[in-house]
Amino acid sequence: MEITHSIFDFKPTEETIVTIGTFDGVHIGHQKIIEKLVKEARKTGKKSVLLTFFPHPRMVLQKDASIELINTINERASRLEKLGLDYLIIHPFSKEFSRLTALDFVRDVLVNQLNTHKLIIGYDHHFGKNREGNIEQLTEYSHLYDFTVEEIPAQDIDDVSVSSTKIRRALSGGELRTANNYLGYHFSLTGKVVNGKKLGGKIGYPTANIEVEEAYKLIPKTGVYVVKSVIDNQKVYGMMNIGNRPTVNGEYQTIEVHFFDFDDDLYGKKLTVELMYYLREEQKFDSVTSLMNQLEKDKEDSLLHIQTNQ
Repeated sequence: MEITHSIFDFKPTEETIVTIGTFDGVHIGHQKIIEKLVKEARKTGKKSVLLTFFPHPRMVLQKDASIELINTINERASRLEKLGLDYLIIHPFSKEFSRLTALDFVRDVLVNQLNTHKLIIGYDHHFGKNREGNIEQLTEYSHLYDFTVEEIPAQDIDDVSVSSTKIRRALSGGELRTANNYLGYHFSLTGKVVNGKKLGGKIGYPTANIEVEEAYKLIPKTGVYVVKSVIDNQKVYGMMNIGNRPTVNGEYQTIEVHFFDFDDDLYGKKLTVELMYYLREEQKFDSVTSLMNQLEKDKEDSLLHIQTNQ
């Protein structure tokens, strides 16, 4: 997959099959669209193109919304690459770009810039200034500019429509199983291992303290999770605590992972941790003994979950 960071840098030499969207999470509904896109491109001998945007449009148009995203832009690109795309265009979203009318977008972007032969979009797709463009307008413009449009209907799980918003809500509410089912993979956190207070090591549970660089990345509900990671090409399991610690001006979040049967120094390394299962909510303990007893139970519960789900 070739990545381009602006539609103006994309110079197609042949007609393309295109889809458009933010695709936050690259969930199972998104995957259906992309699967259709790639299949159509291969069948017709054309190139598959996915046009996405960063920053997320809501970050630009609703700055007070402070939206948190399921994927960082790098995670999104990595997920998309696994789906067999030929080209990924990550276009910088701006207020100026948002002012393109539906007609301008179709003519200047889809037709003149992307050389679109066919556009495949998800259910209820809107585009252009004030989201004025819809499937009816796309169909009308497609006749004018000689390309075709296919709309894929809403994808459901147990009659519940999948959406990035519902996944964000599930993650924030500790409903990890629901989120992972909607995603079709384990939600993950990526960050650098930084120095912590080293309290875990003193009670037999050394932890890797992970710092997520991207402020817009959604951090799930506080609590204890069963996790896995790949470190030096080796799959490693563990348990992770997401917690809040008080500061002068409020609270800051901590992400601490204890890996089972693993004692290598991870300081300074970048780790991706997949969240497999939500064990329990965050707790406060009135003694070190109580904490150690709970950690031992968490480890037993984690290992049981790992053994029954391999």
